[in-house]
Amino acid sequence: MSPDKLLYMAKQIATFFASQPDEDKAERVAQHILDFWEPRMRREFLDLAADPAREMPDLVRAAARKLAATA
Repeated sequence: MSPDKLLYMAKQIATFFASQPDEDKAERVAQHILDFWEPRMRREFLDLAADPAREMPDLVRAAARKLAATA
């Protein structure tokens, strides 16, 4: 899957959880990705998030950090 598509999908997930009343939105985004994305997609997403030059919303980057901690 293209990097742009993965980032687009992660942003959609983050947009949804940003509107929810839960305390740890990044944890919810990370858990959604863990639950529903195949391992290859998760690895590619973490590679994208590891690049500090790659622009992404703070919530997406925070979710990637949480996801990386579980990997």
